[in-house]
Order: sequence, then structure tokens, then C-alpha cells
Amino acid sequence: MKQSMTTLRALLRQNPNYRYTWMAQVVSEIGDYFNNIAVFALVMEKSGSGLVVTGVMLARAIPAVLAGPVAGVLLDRLDRKRIMVVSDLARALLALGFVLTIHQPRPWLLYTLSAGLMFASPFFTAGRAAILPTIATPDELHAANSLTQTTQWATLTAGTLLAGYTAAWLGYHWAFVLNSLSFVFSAWAIWQISVPGGFRVKREPTALPTRPWNEYRAGLAYMGSVPLMMGMAMITVGWSLGGGAAQILFALFGEQVFHRGPSGIGSIWGFAGIGLLIGGAIGHLTGRRLNFAGYKRTVTVSYLLHGAAYMLFSQAESYAAALLLMMFSRVGMAVVSVLNNAQLLRHTPNHLRGRVFSTMESIRWSVMIVSMAAAGIASQYVGPRTIGLVAGAFGSLTAVVWAWMDWSGRLPEP
Repeated sequence: MKQSMTTLRALLRQNPNYRYTWMAQVVSEIGDYFNNIAVFALVMEKSGSGLVVTGVMLARAIPAVLAGPVAGVLLDRLDRKRIMVVSDLARALLALGFVLTIHQPRPWLLYTLSAGLMFASPFFTAGRAAILPTIATPDELHAANSLTQTTQWATLTAGTLLAGYTAAWLGYHWAFVLNSLSFVFSAWAIWQISVPGGFRVKREPTALPTRPWNEYRAGLAYMGSVPLMMGMAMITVGWSLGGGAAQILFALFGEQVFHRGPSGIGSIWGFAGIGLLIGGAIGHLTGRRLNFAGYKRTVTVSYLLHGAAYMLFSQAESYAAALLLMMFSRVGMAVVSVLNNAQLLRHTPNHLRGRVFSTMESIRWSVMIVSMAAAGIASQYVGPRTIGLVAGAFGSLTAVVWAWMDWSGRLPEP
């Protein structure tokens, strides 16, 4: 791999297409957290019902799974830039609709708007991943992938803080309006990007039109034929088994285990965010130098760190130690995410990229739904520490299976 790769600062300065894409990501993702915080705070204030909270979470997760196949086929068939802009404009309208729920909170309206918002999201997020190799040169691609993923984690940390203060100071109305405006800005920024030949996948002149379902199956067949992609899908499942549970466990550990209330929950999320940023930086720096064999070994070590640190976090008696262990767990996870995404971008053919990235997103969301449900049910029978130990063990087991696949030659470079 070349050593003269573009730095993150040079990428933003020299590549206006990526700069506009990055600006759209930053503003729209921070806007997402304005919606998330406001919706869950509004539900707890008006109804106090954990059942409604669960309903909103499922209303967001299930459509994201269902949207994956549709988004993947359309992104590989139509103009990817236009699809991203339409996704943003649709989300702007839906986000504004949440204003109607403030004074007369209707659970069915919250569920419907949440479902629509999340159904539209994969068309943008998978599209953004699919166009990266189009708007970045081969030398810029690693930096573009690293910055895109690290930005996701930075907006998680900054967005939740900003959203909490905004909802408290300005009220729910402005939180929802700002979320809507963030999507309008994102649509404008994406509209500014352009490349010779456009963003529509070039098809062979002799290629016959096929049904969308057959196109999606062709994408799945391609992924199934590449051992590396099957390995990455397995890692996605391993992370999601713990990641879904984490949505519930962070609240349980903050409230029930360490008795720190909302500040405890916020601190756990905060240290998780710091770990993701550190891991993103490590993934960027190491990925520039690793060959394929080194990449696979680094994934093994990083995922062992993720699983082991999560298991230790679940058993920690000291609050400070628990925060540090959560941070280390997320460092390992972020390194794997950056390196795996770089391999996907490098090896996936352009005409399949939309389907591959949207399928990975669907896998993640579908397993997280199972994990969230299982953790919620299990919390009625066993303590958070037991659930956390099991969730961390899945991460460690994933690392062991990956290492065995690597050692036995089952992960050749595509």
C-alpha cells in the first residue's frame, strides 16, 4: 500500500466533493441526535411508559432492516446522488412532522414518523458509502473512509450533548425544527458534488433488465462467494449481538448498578464515544501501513480487546474502572470498523456497492433488534452484570472464530 496517502486535513482542503459530503454528514447526523433525545425525553415526560419507548425503538429499527434491500437495488440502478438528495428532503419533512406530537403526544404518530425517518436513512448512508470511491482518488480513499467513520462517532458524542441542552433551553419544538433544517442543508451540500460521468452505475449495453428481487439476490450471491465478506458479515453479527443489548445495558448500569442516574448513563455513553474516536484514529494510522495479512491479525487482536474489555466492564465494582473498560472496548470495535470498511471499499465492484453496504446495514439492524429484545426480556430475570458478561462473550467468540478462519486459510484476499 502506498505510504504517500492523503492526510485528513489535506483531503478536506483539496477535495471539494468529499468536503461537501462530509459537511452533509456532520450537520445531518448531529440533527439526528436532536430528534432522538427530544423524542425519548418527550415520551418519558408525557407518558412515562417504558412500553412506548420500546415501541419507538422497534419502530426505528425494523424499517431500517426492510429498507436495506430496496435501497441497495436502487443505489445500484439509479443516480446515487439524486437518491441521497431525495432521502434528505423526505427526512426533512418527516422530522418537521414530530412538531405535531409535542402538545398531543400520540404514540401511533410517533411510531409512524420514526418508522418513516429510519426507512429513508439507508438510502443516504449506504449511498454515501457507495460513492466514496467515486469522489475520492485511490490515495484519498483510506483517509476518506477513516474520516467518515470517525465523524459518525464524533457526532454521537457532540450531538447528544448539544441535543440535550437545546431541548432543555429552547424546547422540543426547536429541536425538531433544527433536525428538519439539518436535512435541508445536507440535501443542498450533496447537490453541490459532481464528477465526470455522474453517479449512475454504468451497465453493460448488452445487460438485460432484471427484477429488483433478482438483483438483490445477485448481490447476496456475490457476498456469499467472497469468504472475506462472509467473515465481515459474521463480525457484524457478533458486534450487533452485544451492540443491541448495549442500548439497554448502558441505562441499566448507570441507574441500577452504579446508581448514578442520568449523569451515569451519559458518562458511559461519553466514554464509549471517546473510545470510538481513539479507535478510529488508530484504525486510520495503522490501516495506512498494514498489508492484508496484517489487517486480519489486527482485526483478531482488536476484537479480542473489545470482547474482553466489555466482559470486564460488566463485572467492574469501581465506577471509574468501568468507564475506562468501556472506553477500551470501543477502541477495539472502532479499529475493526475502520479496517473492515476500507477492505469493503477496496474490493467491492462499483455495480454491487450499494447492495453490499445496504445489506451489511440490514444485518446490523436485524441482529440488534434480536439483541435488544433478548436483553429487555433477560433483564426481567437476571441482573445487568450477567447480561453484559454474555454480550461481551459473543464479541470474544467472534474474534476466536475470525482467528481460526484466518489461520486455516479461509480468508483469502479477494
